[in-house]
Amino acid sequence: MKPQATAATAVRGAGMGFHAGETPRPDARRPLDLVHLSKYTLGNRALEIELLGLFRAQAGIYIERIESAVTAIDWKNATHSLKGSAKGLGAWPLAALAEEAEWMAVDGEGRDDILARLRDAVAAVNSFIDSVVDA
Repeated sequence: MKPQATAATAVRGAGMGFHAGETPRPDARRPLDLVHLSKYTLGNRALEIELLGLFRAQAGIYIERIESAVTAIDWKNATHSLKGSAKGLGAWPLAALAEEAEWMAVDGEGRDDILARLRDAVAAVNSFIDSVVDA
């Protein structure tokens, strides 16, 4: 039985940081740790693609909820959900940013800045997902 290609192996030629026969290493410059994702899914490419698609759909919903949050609990729940979703995939920079936002006050100083940074981070992950899924 031929091994399935995973998201990590799909970008082998794109500078993932490893070559044939080597153990994959995550590349900190990428918005998504494909090595983590591959381990999380036990190398099941179909499951990786499904999870990436679910993230794309859910991340937009979480951003909308963060943007429309008026209470502290709404803000915390939405940022916490985005953080958990990002951690599940290995989107470490986005997870760290969502965690930073999670502890901010809903109407606190820096809200507009953190929202813009969250939008940009989600867009970066989604763009990277597109490049991996289309590979």
